[in-house]
Amino acid sequence: MSSIKDVAQRAGVSVATVSRALSGNGKVSAASRDAVHLAAKELGYVLSYNASSLASGRSRNIGMVMPTVSRWYYANVLQGATQELNERGYDLTLYNTSGEQRHRDAVFQDLLMRQRLDAVITVTLKLTDPELHQLRSVGKPLVALGGLLPEVQTIRVDDFNIASLATEHLVSLGHTDIAFLGGADVFNVDFKLPGARLDGFEYALDQADIAVNPQWLLDADFTTAGAYQKVRSLLSNPRGRPTALLCASDEMAFGAILAARDLGLNVPRDFSVVGIDGHELGDLFGLTTIAQHPHAQGEAAVRRIMELLGEEDAAPSGTSPEFFPTEFVLRTSTAPPAGA
Repeated sequence: MSSIKDVAQRAGVSVATVSRALSGNGKVSAASRDAVHLAAKELGYVLSYNASSLASGRSRNIGMVMPTVSRWYYANVLQGATQELNERGYDLTLYNTSGEQRHRDAVFQDLLMRQRLDAVITVTLKLTDPELHQLRSVGKPLVALGGLLPEVQTIRVDDFNIASLATEHLVSLGHTDIAFLGGADVFNVDFKLPGARLDGFEYALDQADIAVNPQWLLDADFTTAGAYQKVRSLLSNPRGRPTALLCASDEMAFGAILAARDLGLNVPRDFSVVGIDGHELGDLFGLTTIAQHPHAQGEAAVRRIMELLGEEDAAPSGTSPEFFPTEFVLRTSTAPPAGA
């Protein structure tokens, strides 16, 4: 079998340069890095990460903790982070708390402490003081996605203003009978995302002097099927129905559109729908939405971790935005109310 010395000889560089080029630890010129990778490929040489980690004190493994992987947002964050880590030669260890306290306790009290990790990324988890203390006690960099944590690097979108903007769009079209579909209390944990979006919705209506109809404040489980049932009941009410709806997620907006169509309503002539997320199926449904780019959020979390690990130059102070940028996407699911 070829050795690291063989790779160094073929590439015309030192053994130390080969180690830095293949491990990603330390700076190597592009020409030397390419020569090392070519020589390693020709010789069939693979760097031993066990030996590399002993020498560098790094495991080249990043831990990610999230409440679920079955929802669109989390799956896209995971994909973005994984792709970025792959590019840098890092592994990812995923911890899924499944929304259960016992699983969460196991992660923070045992698994994260036992596993050799270089850093940790948490996703939409509001860490308790004991959890923060446990992570800080092992001295590993921490980045949080989805909400503000004290003294922790954070990447988050402005949920209040996102919902406010979406509501203002409906108001600008002439809608005054507007409903809101958010998440049930079981989803309003940690950073209370559904609550923040409801607050933004109510604020925008208040600014437009439009009264909130409490009967049109609905909640579901962030799934298309769950939203379908809720919106079908809403639109079947013989005592009046709204002309527009803001959904706290695109997947719920898809269910709302399907429910309206099944009742013979035209979207958007009879019923306008706005979502929040930027789901790739939004084009298929013609959904007006506010895209929050979770794939890019996952990438950004990894880049921030690399800055904390000293493997990437940190952004100049004051240049990082307070909130991760979002994008208003206008499609065909919204229009002025009939007769307007």
